[in-house]
Amino acid sequence: MQGWGVWLALTSACVGTYVCRAVGVKLSGHINQNSEIFRWLSAVTYAMVAALTVRMIVLPLGLLATVPLLLRLLICGLSLAVMVSSPQRRLGPALLTGTLSMLLYGVVQAAP
Repeated sequence: MQGWGVWLALTSACVGTYVCRAVGVKLSGHINQNSEIFRWLSAVTYAMVAALTVRMIVLPLGLLATVPLLLRLLICGLSLAVMVSSPQRRLGPALLTGTLSMLLYGVVQAAP
């Protein structure tokens, strides 16, 4: 009977998830995306993403904490400059710049 408990929990989680999704799809046609509540939710979402990004740059955890703060700020500035330099403000090249810069720093630090 123990094995059934796991399957029951998994089935309940799946049913709960898909019921909520179905209700969301059903109600999505009746929602005004330009309403005050959605503008507020959008602002809160952007604020949370910005706060988490700044925290990750200024107070990182794990391996990123071994990279000096000045270097993290310089790489962030370089990535922002790459993004702003494009008329379409493309995120891909900016993310690639930041990732490759951090990777380059790691390779240089690991070299004997």
